[in-house]
Amino acid sequence: MVDRKRVLPRRQEGMSLTGLILVLMVLGMFALLAIKIVPSFLEYRAVHDGMVRAKATGGTTVEMQETFDKFAEVNNIEAIRGRDLVISRDGPSPAISFSYEKRIPLTERATLVIDYDGTTDPSGVVAAKAGEAD
Repeated sequence: MVDRKRVLPRRQEGMSLTGLILVLMVLGMFALLAIKIVPSFLEYRAVHDGMVRAKATGGTTVEMQETFDKFAEVNNIEAIRGRDLVISRDGPSPAISFSYEKRIPLTERATLVIDYDGTTDPSGVVAAKAGEAD
């Protein structure tokens, strides 16, 4: 005779449809935010790269601004222009910095505001922000 063990019904496991819908809604909101924020961050990285390239060319302040403007035109940078860069010549090499605000509309009445800044100064002090505090 075969010994049969009594099989107890196991508790049902898994995710309910409501739980799945809530998780998908949260993931959808994060995806929507990422779709709106990532282009702004990529533009910031391009601005920073343009600032570094303008410093590498050296020359006068106007020449560095023109170099940045050419880089901005090629890389579709619309946030700032060469005239918005703060160029200081306190040391042996010029220090370039920038600071700007990006507004990203989320809904009709909600806007995300991101402050971007950068500098080539080794101390990390952003001259654009220091000038705004005055």
